[in-house]
Amino acid sequence: MLRRVAAIGLVCQALWLQPATAEEAGGPCAPDAFEDTRYLVCTVDPAASDLRLFWRGADEAPFRRFERVAQSLEAEGHRLVFAVNAGMYDTDFSPIGLYVENGRELRPLDRTVMTGSPGSIPNFYKQPNGVFFLGEADAGILSSDAFETQRPAVRFATQSGPMLVIGGALHPALIPGSSDRTRRSGVGVCENGTVRVAISEGRVNFHDFARLFRDHLGCPDALFLDGGNGTGLYDPAQGRDDTSWHGGYGPMLGLVR
Repeated sequence: MLRRVAAIGLVCQALWLQPATAEEAGGPCAPDAFEDTRYLVCTVDPAASDLRLFWRGADEAPFRRFERVAQSLEAEGHRLVFAVNAGMYDTDFSPIGLYVENGRELRPLDRTVMTGSPGSIPNFYKQPNGVFFLGEADAGILSSDAFETQRPAVRFATQSGPMLVIGGALHPALIPGSSDRTRRSGVGVCENGTVRVAISEGRVNFHDFARLFRDHLGCPDALFLDGGNGTGLYDPAQGRDDTSWHGGYGPMLGLVR
C-alpha cells in the first residue's frame, strides 16, 4: 500500500511539473517587454490553428466590434480565442486595400503611390507597404509589389502599411529615436512560420516597434497594422475587449476554436 501511495505521489508530482498548455496558461497571448516598452504578444502556429480574417456578418454589415464576431462564432459552436484589428479601414469600416476572405477577393490590391514629405503621407501609403496572408497551412508577408508579382494562392489576406521588417532588414525609412510615438499593433511571420501579433501597451516609434519583431520576436518579415486609438485587442483571458474610438473596426484577425 505504501509503495502504491508513493507511486501515485510521484505520478502526481510529474504531472504537476509538466509545462502548462497554452490554454491552461491563459491562451496564446502573453505580456512581454522589449527595452523600455511593454507589449502583449499573441503567438500562433498557422499549420495547427484556425486563424481567420473577419469583416462582415451574414447580414453583410461590418462586425465593427470584437464581441459581434465572438457572438457569430458562438452561434456556430465555435469560440473566439483572441482577435486584433487587422489593418486600416475607411469611414464605412471597409478595408483600405486588398482584402481576401475564404478565398474571395472582396477588395482589390491598392497600388497607389503618394508623393510628398514623409509626414504628409498616411501610414498605409508609406512605401513599401505590404500584405499579410494565410494559405492552407501557412502564413506569409510580402510587399505589395511582390504580392502583385507572385500572386500566391491565399485563403485570407489583408493589406496594410508600412512594412516593418523585410527579409530581415528594417524598413529603410524608419528613423531611430523618432519622436513619433504612439500605441502600435503589427504582425510578423517568424521562425518556422509562426505568426506573432504584437500590441504595445505604451507609446513606441516605428523603428523600435520594427526592432521588436526582428530582434526580440525573431520575425524576418513584419507588417504594421494600426496605431493610436485604433489599436485594439480582444482576449478574455487578459480581460480585454477593446473598442475603437470612432465606433468600430474594419477587418479583424482572430483565432478560432
